[in-house]
Amino acid sequence: MFGWNWLRGPIERMTLDKTGRELIIGGDLEIRFDWPWPYIHAGAVTFANPGWARERQMVAAEAVEIAIDLPQLLRQNIVFSEVWLKRPVIFLEQGVNGQKNWLLDLNQQDESARIRIDRLTLDHGTLGYDDAGQKTSIQSELSTSNAQPAGAGLAFTAQGQYKGLPLKARGNGGPVLGLRDERTPYPLKTEFTVGSTKVKADGTITSLLKLSALDMRLAVRGESLAQLYPLLGIALPETRAYAIDGHLLHSERTWRYEKFSGRIGNTDMTGTVGVDTGGKRPAMKADLVSSLLDFADLGPLIGVRAGPAQTDTPIPKTAFTPARARVLPDLPFKTDRWDSVDAEVTLQAKAIRHAKALPLENLVASLSLRDSVLTLKPLNFGVAGGQLNAVISLDGRKDPIEAHVQVRARKILMAKLFPTVELSKSSMGQINGEFDLAGKGNSVRRMLASSNGKVGLVVTRGEISKLMMEKAGLHLWEILALKVAGDRLVKLRCGVADFDVKEGIMHADALVFDTEITTLVGTGRIDLGQETLDVTINQKTKNTSPVALRSPIYIRGSFAHPDVKVDQGRVAVRALGAIALGIVNPLFALIPLIDAGPGSDSDCRQLVREARALPRSGNKTTGPRK
Repeated sequence: MFGWNWLRGPIERMTLDKTGRELIIGGDLEIRFDWPWPYIHAGAVTFANPGWARERQMVAAEAVEIAIDLPQLLRQNIVFSEVWLKRPVIFLEQGVNGQKNWLLDLNQQDESARIRIDRLTLDHGTLGYDDAGQKTSIQSELSTSNAQPAGAGLAFTAQGQYKGLPLKARGNGGPVLGLRDERTPYPLKTEFTVGSTKVKADGTITSLLKLSALDMRLAVRGESLAQLYPLLGIALPETRAYAIDGHLLHSERTWRYEKFSGRIGNTDMTGTVGVDTGGKRPAMKADLVSSLLDFADLGPLIGVRAGPAQTDTPIPKTAFTPARARVLPDLPFKTDRWDSVDAEVTLQAKAIRHAKALPLENLVASLSLRDSVLTLKPLNFGVAGGQLNAVISLDGRKDPIEAHVQVRARKILMAKLFPTVELSKSSMGQINGEFDLAGKGNSVRRMLASSNGKVGLVVTRGEISKLMMEKAGLHLWEILALKVAGDRLVKLRCGVADFDVKEGIMHADALVFDTEITTLVGTGRIDLGQETLDVTINQKTKNTSPVALRSPIYIRGSFAHPDVKVDQGRVAVRALGAIALGIVNPLFALIPLIDAGPGSDSDCRQLVREARALPRSGNKTTGPRK
């Protein structure tokens, strides 16, 4: 008899009083009762934004229909079990001071001052979201088509930026958005790109706002797993480009990415990753398996640049190596993200591909990240018939990072370690060693540049190329003879490399390589901070050589461009002496070139004691450390 439009004024005034924002109902107001949900239909509705928002209106629609949950209303809870909007323009915004325009208190900061919507239907429209503090601004176009298959009635596109990264998305879903519906899974199929990360998802979500459950096929590809941090809020390692596909499940506090497969760089990868969000921080557990791991793909994990700089410009011969010519990993670890997750990760790789054909296999690694302390224990490789076992600890709570590395090498076969040597099929001894270093720094290079500890290698009895040792002894006659007759093996009695490391400088306490024909004794140092070499090797010949240059061998230069040469002054003196005597008698020309040698084998332990007694060279640095 009288209609419901008379309620428009009271509703608008009450809304302004409670929220401080203007509600305008420009069309007819209709109410019908369908217990327990009264339905309200209104035409030409607008609801204003607070003054701080960028847009004037939060919601504007040609028509609105809502179903009010009356039992909840009697408990003073405003719940809309269903909302239908015709051609809406919706703008949601979060302010820099934490205000949210969808909160309906006067200051837009009371989380309880909101209307709960269970199911939402949009008949074409525009949806925008803006959060200046998070550098996020997204605009989405929505369309509804009854001609689409059942369950796929809503199509959408979106673009903008998410946390400072460009975003594009498209997809389709069911005609009714189950925002808080805990009973009906919502079908969703979407493709979106955030920065360089591309995602394809197809499955169902239960309760779009609460994400009570999720069951989806998910494919992800990108330039590095670390770039997933803005999406997941969990720190993942730097990697090469990747592409993976698997089954994503979620219920309550648990997320699982099951039976995924794909590639990271040139490495195939399969496994399962689980995350429990119920603790102080997310707890991740992952089991990963690779049938063929490309060793180069491990580079980004330790700070190796994806493309090492190559230069044709000559490197200046100074005591310092320019940064452009350094080879140790120098990209810093992002420890500010380490407290975003606790992690337990295992990785197994049966075969390992290496660019320099190093014989690596059977990688077994266990990574633990707890309270920003990262531990690799164990990190085991099969190397050339032996084992390389390591324990690495990085304390990300400290700035710079405190690092401790322990490495043990056992029964590594020289023959397999140097497979390109022609005599590799014969036994050439075993290498055993121990590294124990502790340092501080936010990259591998910085850690080594400040490290202290010990480095030791021992080569046990075996055999080695005679031609190689004659070259080291500068025995010209023997080198020529072996070139003509062919190489053979000689006994390797022992090899010892013992370095004391202080503040990134490796001082040679003992550097000895003893065979049945030549003993090599070295002195000097290796600067890990500047990546420079300063080592001198002297030869002690055991057999008389008719033509030998008898000069120390100097190993200088940088790690990237080592320079090996002899003492040109001594070689010149010996050559001039040979020429002078040759004028008197051609046979006398050989006298300065004869190396008589000690004539008998030396005791290995005694050689090590003598080497340790030698004075250290180059103990003083020639300039400031960088």
